[in-house]
Amino acid sequence: MKIFLALLAPSFVLAQGVKPTVGSIEVLDPALEKLISPDAPIEVLASGFNWSEGPAWDKKNERLLFSDVPENTVFQWSKKDGLSVFLSPSGYTGPTGYSRESGSNGLAFDLEDNLYFCEHGDRRLSVLPKAGGGKMTVADRVNGKRFNSPNDLALHPDGSIYFTDPPYGLPKGPQDPARETEIFGVYRVNKDGQVTTVIDDLERPNGVTLSPDFKTLYVAQSQVGKAWILSYPIAKDGSLGERTLLYDATPLSNELPGAPDGLKTDTQGNIWCTGPGGVLILTADGKLLGRILTGQRTANCAFGNDGSILYLTADSYLLRVQTKVTGLGFHQ
Repeated sequence: MKIFLALLAPSFVLAQGVKPTVGSIEVLDPALEKLISPDAPIEVLASGFNWSEGPAWDKKNERLLFSDVPENTVFQWSKKDGLSVFLSPSGYTGPTGYSRESGSNGLAFDLEDNLYFCEHGDRRLSVLPKAGGGKMTVADRVNGKRFNSPNDLALHPDGSIYFTDPPYGLPKGPQDPARETEIFGVYRVNKDGQVTTVIDDLERPNGVTLSPDFKTLYVAQSQVGKAWILSYPIAKDGSLGERTLLYDATPLSNELPGAPDGLKTDTQGNIWCTGPGGVLILTADGKLLGRILTGQRTANCAFGNDGSILYLTADSYLLRVQTKVTGLGFHQ
């Protein structure tokens, strides 16, 4: 494992308290400047990770947690204490090596500070209760069949959880002999633990998040040639209505590294989705206002601190950038 603080000019950084930066902000519509400053620096907090993913802000402890999927580890970073290991193993507890992407991926805290994990290796959705006692399985199968490799999740205030299940964590991908489900689905598990399939016709569902009114589910698909950001209306029973193609990132993904992956919403309804080149910033109706260009394959993002800081997990990097909005979940 190769983890080290990314101090590109150590003497300057330590003396001046200035962090190294990467990339730039690309303005495609003047409306973007109400959401983020065009000259906002994209700061490097740490680097050397194998593949950083799944960031989640821990309000209670004022720290960011995020996964390194191949290293089967969750790291923590805070302004006070810097970088350290939070949990290892994080997503695979078997006795031997499993796959290149064996660890946890998406992470999320509920309103009671319980921490949820999408686990590739153990092929389940789990929770680490704030009261302690170790992880518990929330769901590991649908209709008696094991999931492929739960990837990302969104917590609904009614107690249900939506999560995606692509094949990325299986040792041999979609051809893996241990695969049990016929689809790469999106699922909903209610507060009683009942699992239902809500989407069964996507090839590579990936990131997932909710609108500020919790009436729309957004799903990112990372399939080559079908690099989409989709929206689905949520019915009263938690099922989903007909999908809308909110934004087709396929042309961008043919030119730049990355595809739609993790995504979050702010309290104004804008969508911040990692994708080709960095982070795509879209309105609720799918208009692309601009991008945070990281120069790295950028996996996921999460708002933290007072809700205005956007943290990015970008390949081997942990990054952050100041915005002018407030992320969903910070508006109490």
